[in-house]
Amino acid sequence: MIKNRKISAVILAAGKSLRFWPLNSNHKSLFKIMGKPLIFYLVRDLQRLGIKEVIIVQNPEKNIEKELAPFCFKNLKFVTQKKLLGTGDALLRTEKFIKNHFLLMNAERLDAQEHIKEILIKTKKSDLIILTAPTKMPHLFGILKVDGDKVLDIIEKPKASEAPSNLKNIGFYFLPQELFTYLKKMPAKPYSLIQAIALYAKKKEVKMALAKKPTLFLKFPWDLFRYERYLFDRFLENKIAASAKISKQAKIENKVQIGKNVKIYNSIISGPCYIGDNTIIDNHSILGEYSNLENNVLIGSFVKTNNSILQQASQCRQTILESSILDRNSCLGAGTVIANLRFDRGDIKTLVKGKKISTGLKSFGAVLGQNVKIGINCSLMPGVMIGKNRSLKPHSLIRENIT
Repeated sequence: MIKNRKISAVILAAGKSLRFWPLNSNHKSLFKIMGKPLIFYLVRDLQRLGIKEVIIVQNPEKNIEKELAPFCFKNLKFVTQKKLLGTGDALLRTEKFIKNHFLLMNAERLDAQEHIKEILIKTKKSDLIILTAPTKMPHLFGILKVDGDKVLDIIEKPKASEAPSNLKNIGFYFLPQELFTYLKKMPAKPYSLIQAIALYAKKKEVKMALAKKPTLFLKFPWDLFRYERYLFDRFLENKIAASAKISKQAKIENKVQIGKNVKIYNSIISGPCYIGDNTIIDNHSILGEYSNLENNVLIGSFVKTNNSILQQASQCRQTILESSILDRNSCLGAGTVIANLRFDRGDIKTLVKGKKISTGLKSFGAVLGQNVKIGINCSLMPGVMIGKNRSLKPHSLIRENIT
């Protein structure tokens, strides 16, 4: 369907990812699962679908460009948004490359390939299509005001009582080149793209395409658990690198991908699991399902992980990691206890930008930013998040986030 049409794709990856704290030292699309940044999977899918030109808008640090360089993608263009003035301004930076209709999406839209068909079918009725899906959390999204499949307006983050529908804007569009004319009429503000589309809708038809499959969204750190499962289920390979050294006493079961120069001693690996290059897993540890260990991770003795994500060079010893995330170079001291359940088994809540919100999770441990060091025998309550470069003294009890 795409191969016979000249359609470009624009990926927005220049934001500050503020709600992704404490994992926002880089853009959230650079967080790694299975050895590759999230945005890699999106670019690869788009090119496999036959989209010949992909344009990525990045921030002045150009980390997106640096991280994708080793993968040698063809027909990939980068545009720098020098001042982060919102998605509308970011899109305007790409105008010189756009000659026809194009797809626009956020960088974390890893499920784009599953929804493009729904969008392109709708292009027979309109030049501007918005992909949408039902939501029970209107306060987190732009909500569509509709008449049938016609979009009349988009209301940003309304209260539930004020939402015009239950249909959220998931940040995936089919747009005409003409939209740039409307964008230029808008002041450079965070919601200028939405305002431009709303103005367009008053003069021409805008249609919605309803996603037929559940959609992914990456706003908060704990959303990574869904992304990990999605990627594991699609791409995890059952293979062991020839250079890996695995003890005869080790037990490996189910689907497990093990990288180069990995050392596994007398431990149990129960997949699905991903173990990156140069990782060491010491004696008497258990890696449970959906454990993602990036390169150079150290798992000491008597560690159990389950549904957890460890970035490069993170370390832990004598602890249990359930539904937790460790960013690069973070270290858990021996005997650290991370609680992942409430006494009443209710939804776990945490602070985001000064407001306490529900994560929607019954099981959620901790999130550690880059270079966090935790001393021995510390205790962390469910849902605690710790900002980068922080250190905790031994025997500390942490009940709230540490910025």
